[in-house]
Amino acid sequence: MGIFWWSGPASARTMVRDTAGTVLIMANPTSGGYKADLLDNVRKHLEDLGHKTVIRLTRHAGEIGEICADPNLRVKTLVIAGGDGSINEALNGFMDHPAPPPLAVIPFGTANVLALELSLPRNARAIAQMICAGKTAPLHYGLANGRPFVLMASAGFDAEVVHAVPLSLKRRLGKLAYVLTALRIGLSRKATSLDIELDGEKCSGKFAVASNARHYGGPFVICPGGATDSGLHMLVLERDDPWSTLRYGIALVCGRIHKAHGALVRPFTTATIAAREHVAAQVDGDPFGATPLEIRQTERTVPVLVP
Repeated sequence: MGIFWWSGPASARTMVRDTAGTVLIMANPTSGGYKADLLDNVRKHLEDLGHKTVIRLTRHAGEIGEICADPNLRVKTLVIAGGDGSINEALNGFMDHPAPPPLAVIPFGTANVLALELSLPRNARAIAQMICAGKTAPLHYGLANGRPFVLMASAGFDAEVVHAVPLSLKRRLGKLAYVLTALRIGLSRKATSLDIELDGEKCSGKFAVASNARHYGGPFVICPGGATDSGLHMLVLERDDPWSTLRYGIALVCGRIHKAHGALVRPFTTATIAAREHVAAQVDGDPFGATPLEIRQTERTVPVLVP
């Protein structure tokens, strides 16, 4: 690998040299699903195809966001090897960048809903070929209390699970950790009613998720459109007791959540989710405090590489 000199923020400062035309791959070596061999194979294929490539492993939390926010970041392509949370961190950094470089994704992590959304390849040769081809699509995102989300922002049971799942269990068991945590808290929790306002129209429910993507929790489709299409949709569930959760889960698996009794799916531009008591919230699968949430569509996009 070539030497890469960095002149970014002090907290992220390393030495960067000859950045023009460089493909920078960033990854968190402590995250679940980290695959050093895959990264090295992608690098080798890219260099065989004539692209100078550097792998940078993060050394502290928030480093991806710091580098993406640095206006001195001038690379041919920034590749994030990680899950949906790492992509969210990159987008959050790009909010402060005047001209973000094209973004590519190598699917790692516990959840890879964006990779599914974009039909991204998972083997090293195909990933390298996609990066070399340079075909991009506009990656749209929404804002929740000012923070970007490319997949979803929600309040209710799923956010409570995201807050409660132990990191050690998540790294050891992956998606199963969420299932076990949901079972542990699902039978004893007391749900709080949510007050939702969609473009001035009010409704209520026990669970609400604002979605920028078609998929939720994996291959399950909850709304039309997708992350490369403009527009947001809100899914509101009237109830979230164990029986209703099972019923909605079956409808989700069958692709009929929009037709389930007590479920509302509708497009919106601006929305609020509030409650009399604080209700846990999550953004792109990571904890995000609690309600109230102010959610809105934005016209800003980031170029993302697609097959």
